[in-house]
Amino acid sequence: MFRNPKFQTGRGPRFKSVQAHINIGKDLKTNFISKLDNNMAKGMYHYIREAWKKPDKKLLRERMIAWRRSNAIVKVDKPLRLDRARSLGYKDKKGFVVVRVRLIRGGHKRSRPKKARMVKNLTIRKNLVLNYRSIAEQRATRKYKNLEVLNSYNIGKDGTYAFFEVILVDPHKQEIQTDKTINWIALPKNRGRAFRGLTSANRSSRGLRA
Repeated sequence: MFRNPKFQTGRGPRFKSVQAHINIGKDLKTNFISKLDNNMAKGMYHYIREAWKKPDKKLLRERMIAWRRSNAIVKVDKPLRLDRARSLGYKDKKGFVVVRVRLIRGGHKRSRPKKARMVKNLTIRKNLVLNYRSIAEQRATRKYKNLEVLNSYNIGKDGTYAFFEVILVDPHKQEIQTDKTINWIALPKNRGRAFRGLTSANRSSRGLRA
């Protein structure tokens, strides 16, 4: 049976013209959606996120000067980066605690005495496995032993210190146990998340996240 090659599937000018019209329609739809997104009103968290991309250096410096004079681990009333905390699961309700942690930058070396006997346990050790966020989460957990680490984020650094805010959750609170979005942290298998490599920072240091 004879078949005209112009009307075969995938061939001929008719098929090419139809395909061109489809591609033009997709481009118009993409441009319309992008313009619609640009014209839509932005929320509060969008502007907070944009402000943190280029923070006020003078204000941030004044804050870090006050943070250096305070304790290494301090409980705060509200998160400084509200957009980041909300995206990581923070809620303004009972059972959620935010802690600011200060770490010394410059590597994880153990100090060694310059005099006296050189014993085996005082040799120099350098821990390259954990990142700063993981260490901040572990230190916050050691101070607040009844809480579990949900996540953490960076809030600033200078030449000497790095500052983080760690989101902690009390798994024994009734408000946490009845919340379907966060009650998984109250399960026995999630105890000691910061020490067992289950947090986001630990998974990143273990190479389990891109």
